[in-house]
Amino acid sequence: MLTADVAATTTDRFFDRIKARQTEIRSRLCIGLDPDLNRIPAVCKSEPGSIFAFNKAIIDATQDIACCYKPQIAHFAAQSAEEELIETIRYLQSMEIPVLLDAKRGDVGSTAEMYARELFERYGADAVTVNPYLGFDSLEPYLDYADRGVFILCRTSNPGGADIQHLKLESGDALYEHVARQAAGPWNANRNVGLVVGATRPEELGHIRQICGEMTFLLPGVGAQGADVGAMMGAGQGGGMLISSSRAILYAGAGDDFSDRAREVALATRNEINQYSN
Repeated sequence: MLTADVAATTTDRFFDRIKARQTEIRSRLCIGLDPDLNRIPAVCKSEPGSIFAFNKAIIDATQDIACCYKPQIAHFAAQSAEEELIETIRYLQSMEIPVLLDAKRGDVGSTAEMYARELFERYGADAVTVNPYLGFDSLEPYLDYADRGVFILCRTSNPGGADIQHLKLESGDALYEHVARQAAGPWNANRNVGLVVGATRPEELGHIRQICGEMTFLLPGVGAQGADVGAMMGAGQGGGMLISSSRAILYAGAGDDFSDRAREVALATRNEINQYSN
């Protein structure tokens, strides 16, 4: 079985690398890699390793536009494509492009230790997403990797997120506000925490920015979910932003020119974001 070459990755801190790359290429765009064999163009299916072939074509077409890439682990695991995930991560890291592995893990401490090892050591991810709802001890194994980024779910972009995240606590805070305060304070001792905040909710995004200051936010919701880019950029200003788009870019075309169509949408998305950048 393949294992990621962790030793080959840089030891620089994730958020420093992201900031440097965003400045270098003038882009805050993070492209999500959510491969689906039912949607991958036929040209990629002519030989084994079709998922990696699809990812590589997308990466080759957009690597000068994206500040990082965000593979979604379920899209690989459900298709028994873990080795193609590792190939994808290795390929990106060979170009010194940071990889944020979207896993949304959350479990008790002993299991969290295994998940952290899986994501950071087996796959070699530079950053991950995690679920905070089992508390600090479930986050600590990830946070102990001080050079890696840990993006904690705070206010998600899905409609049902409010069912839990808007619950009021005795303090008067909504639950998502409490998560933001913990993430900006005691959970961030290693200065390696970011937050996942839906780009589709600019008012709440602006409020979380007030709580968290310059902390970097991963902002899903641009593209297929229809976030207003201008409203998002206005609400998120004052700190780091990784603006994620996946399906709108990946599946912009279904023919042999799919990677060219993906590049066109990625460029348009990057340019729209830059219109509102300071």
